[in-house]
Amino acid sequence: MCRLLAYSGEPIFLEDLVCKPEHSLVRQSMQAEEAKLTTNGDGFGLGWYTGLAERPEPGVYREVTPAWSDENLLALCAAVRSPLFFAHVRATTGTSVARQNCHPFHYRQWLFIHNGQIGDYAKIRRRMESLLPDELYAARKGATDSELMFLLAVNHIERGMTPIDAMAAMLGDVRQMMGEAGISAPLRFAAALADGKTIYAFRYSSDNRPPTLYVNRCSHGTIVASEPLQDRTNPCCPEWAAVPPDSAVSVSGADIEQHALRVGQADIRRAA
Repeated sequence: MCRLLAYSGEPIFLEDLVCKPEHSLVRQSMQAEEAKLTTNGDGFGLGWYTGLAERPEPGVYREVTPAWSDENLLALCAAVRSPLFFAHVRATTGTSVARQNCHPFHYRQWLFIHNGQIGDYAKIRRRMESLLPDELYAARKGATDSELMFLLAVNHIERGMTPIDAMAAMLGDVRQMMGEAGISAPLRFAAALADGKTIYAFRYSSDNRPPTLYVNRCSHGTIVASEPLQDRTNPCCPEWAAVPPDSAVSVSGADIEQHALRVGQADIRRAA
């Protein structure tokens, strides 16, 4: 399974979260603590927004080398400052180790990272692809289930759904196709989606084992991550709260809302 990180708040250098913490994403690429696979060395990626109105689309950097051995990653994280950014380290679940299969995926202003998988994805891949309109089908560059789920959600958004309703509808579509194909393997999904202003993070599974996902409201913004970046007893950053199963959170700086994630709909509840 992959490891992911998202941040929204005051502009900070990417290295402050990706590289410097004691359990940073770079460290998780070598030694994850809450994943089925300890090592996530099948590539990495960064995506960031400038916060400037004239540049609404994100910058993206992806590579197939392990995060722990790439000097360009360290240099880029030390140079780029952003109010909203994503980072991801990959452990492939079957598709090839290739740049086009590395996260984040992006389309126009949208940015997406994912941890999890569709059980027996190959059995429904063609059906899933057939749901994409021509423009989104042409935007698909890789072969992963992650990118395909992202584009299917974007399709729902472009038809007028909110991002959380769109993701719930996409997951419902996938569950239906899995059922019709007789797939018993689970759908597991922890992910983050952003439009440059808001992060939408999701934790869901078709069984009772959703991938881990945490939120931390720190002094300068909010962090979403697969694993806490520091020991939870660290007084500087102790408030790592697990995102509940089958739910979503929307994050804009220090503002956090919790949502119940239901197939086909989203029930919004204000977080305490």
